[in-house]
Amino acid sequence: MTTKAAKFQDALPDEALALGQQLCFAVYSAAHAFNRVYKPLLDRFGITYPQYLVLLALWQRNGMTVKRIGEELGLDSGTLSPLLKRLEAAGYVGRMRDPADERQVIVSLTENGRRLKTEAFRILAEIGRATGCSLEEVGELRDALHRLTQRLADGPVEGPEAE
Repeated sequence: MTTKAAKFQDALPDEALALGQQLCFAVYSAAHAFNRVYKPLLDRFGITYPQYLVLLALWQRNGMTVKRIGEELGLDSGTLSPLLKRLEAAGYVGRMRDPADERQVIVSLTENGRRLKTEAFRILAEIGRATGCSLEEVGELRDALHRLTQRLADGPVEGPEAE
């Protein structure tokens, strides 16, 4: 255990192990709450939250490879492929082989997928109302979560055997 981790552990009171004190549980609970709010909004369009994330990525940069979408969303191809098939069946995206590299599949928005972007602004407004946060608060929370995610991704995971 590193000196920094040992100092952190020594400073913790016994109640630090209470479920309500866990940062991971707070993030987990918030994610579930977001999913409960998003579900009825996305059900109107026959899409799931992960499919919505794909559409968000494509609205930002249309015509990405499956590999690139997976990298942006942190999804493996086993998860992403069926998700894309359902989006294609719903008429929101099209998939085609990259003429320059037949191994790559390019995913692009259809006209229906581009039109859905207008509805996404309404979804965003509903989420904003549900959180009760100002735009400034949303930005602060998002930035804090990005920093946390980056620290967790960058930092070594140490167990007792690392002592």
